[in-house]
Amino acid sequence: MAKFTKEDILRIAQEEGVRFIRLQFTDLLGVIKNVEIPADQLPKALDNQMMFDGSSIEGFVRIEESDMYLYPDLNTWVIFPWTADKGKVARLICDVYQPSKPGEAPTPFAGDPRGILKRVLKEAEELGFTAFNVGPEPEFFLFKNDEKGEPTLELNDKGGYFDLAPTDLGENARRDIVLELEDMGFEIEASHHEVAPGQHEIDFKYANAIKACDDIQTFKLVVKTIARKHGLHATFMPKPLFGVNGSGMHCNMSLFRGKENAFFDPNTETQLSETAMQFLAGILEHAPAFTAITNPIVNSYKRLVPGYEAPVYVAWSLRNRSPLVRIPNSRGLSTRVEVRSPDPSANPYLAMAVMLAAGLDGIKRKLTPAAATDRNIYIMNKEEREEAGIRDLPATLKEAIEQLVASDVLVNALGEHAIDHFVEAKEIEWDMFRTQVHPWERDQYMTIY
Repeated sequence: MAKFTKEDILRIAQEEGVRFIRLQFTDLLGVIKNVEIPADQLPKALDNQMMFDGSSIEGFVRIEESDMYLYPDLNTWVIFPWTADKGKVARLICDVYQPSKPGEAPTPFAGDPRGILKRVLKEAEELGFTAFNVGPEPEFFLFKNDEKGEPTLELNDKGGYFDLAPTDLGENARRDIVLELEDMGFEIEASHHEVAPGQHEIDFKYANAIKACDDIQTFKLVVKTIARKHGLHATFMPKPLFGVNGSGMHCNMSLFRGKENAFFDPNTETQLSETAMQFLAGILEHAPAFTAITNPIVNSYKRLVPGYEAPVYVAWSLRNRSPLVRIPNSRGLSTRVEVRSPDPSANPYLAMAVMLAAGLDGIKRKLTPAAATDRNIYIMNKEEREEAGIRDLPATLKEAIEQLVASDVLVNALGEHAIDHFVEAKEIEWDMFRTQVHPWERDQYMTIY
């Protein structure tokens, strides 16, 4: 991870002819926001003096509490490669602060998703862990745009898993996305067509949780920007099409103590440490509750159904891909827990915060997970699942919200401000969906009744 000082950034901005800087942050629903400033305002921004109206941002504050400060993370400085011919634009990701009493320094804003993740990371640090590493695998679909530049439902290819051109017509767009990401410092590990037509995955190297979440947000921005240059619309909607696989964002996670992976123990049969098993048990216990955060929109639950490789059942395995959690074969420094339920509509900062909080609770309470499930859970009947202690994930956003608010561990991890505003927004979203008349209903009922 590059390390920058204020002086470095001012010098690079001048040498590279940067004309504008985007001060980026993420709202409670995971949407990227930014305040764009001209280059002559950069010194002010680097001194944490840039303010914005927080009352206009989803889940932030009321109008009478609106002034908020942006504190740039200097190590997130990057120049967007695609702006080179139009006056260069750079980016800094910011933490959000709110003013304190006169004469006192601003304090971290309780509803800032990046700040929420930092609070949970502090809890991990107090338990002796020096790093929480995350390797995300976000998937997306590419659709053709119409003559007005609006997205259609027409896919740009008929490819399948790992297909090559000419079937995979998205290959050129995907290659350009990879090149742009590499220019921005990403270490790309793999790039390939996914199972469904028009579906793609680009995997980048794991990082500490904050950087991994910053990278997810940057990745989404780059994918959408470069796809548009190819006349395509990229969407991270979990299930844009019926009858094919949806898009997930599998999350590979590990805890470190210094240079040692706390999940690895060469002396156990599975080479998984007691810490790993306790973390796994915490994930399994709290999975129904954190699903509202990792799968936060109505459409998320169209993906979490049997038959399309997405997990539906709370179980784990060393090799089986049907449970919620899989333990990949790699050991040593690469020992990790893969949670397969999250989707790319999730706010990454909140998603990592609740999964980490769940795992830490398992460690603190010394929980033991149920036995691994090596059968294909999709072909087990309800009685067999109940006998094995396998629970279902929530089937709707409404059910997931009910599970979330009943979890003291996750409510405490998110904080009162975030949980109140998140739940309020999601209850409105569910009610809008519930009361809407959908095309399927007209197709089914208009001529029968």
